[in-house]
Amino acid sequence: MTDNDVIFVITKQNIWKITTVVLLILVVAFYLKGTGEIATKPSAPTPSAPSPQPEEFADVSVDDDPFIGDENAKIIVIEFSDFQCPFCKRAAETSVKDLRTQYVDTGKIKFVFRDYPLGFHPEAQKAAEASECAHEQGKFWEYHDKIFENQQSLSVANEKQWAKDLGLDSAKFDNCLDSGKYAEEVKKDAADGAKAGVSGTPTFFINGRKIVGAVPFQQLQTVIEQELAK
Repeated sequence: MTDNDVIFVITKQNIWKITTVVLLILVVAFYLKGTGEIATKPSAPTPSAPSPQPEEFADVSVDDDPFIGDENAKIIVIEFSDFQCPFCKRAAETSVKDLRTQYVDTGKIKFVFRDYPLGFHPEAQKAAEASECAHEQGKFWEYHDKIFENQQSLSVANEKQWAKDLGLDSAKFDNCLDSGKYAEEVKKDAADGAKAGVSGTPTFFINGRKIVGAVPFQQLQTVIEQELAK
């Protein structure tokens, strides 16, 4: 082996060492970079702790729809409802019933009912028209309760019978319902609801503050008390 050969071997060894060191440096740098990116990524929200949704407000007209309570009450509660909707029935028999007892009967709120018949409920439109025909004879709320009590039996024939049961003028009621006298009124309610952001039933507006669904009475009560305290 010549001196030149020795120099060549040493040089190859040096190159190999340098290459190994460089590779190690690159691997360590890559690893550190990776763990840094993972550590700085925000953790995903868990299903059990969703981000709170902002409260929605809308300027909703009472129109000339049926209401109970003090006409000049400080608090106006507007419900958009569908007579064939099972959640509306639940609300009518629980939360709304309590509202009527604790706030309507005591003159603290004006409670307004507006129609929002959903397209996939085939009996909802005609039931809403029937309630308007009952309203014409001063028996809206009695008829409202009658419909929800018999929600599984909705039909034009039954709606006419319920009018008789409540002592309404049958001929006048039947003509009102058959003629579609209030069909456009019901559609106007639905259009106003859609404009206000209603997409399902029941939807409540308490002085414009939107609450969706057959929520517990306490949830409605909290908002009403906040409005009363203003």
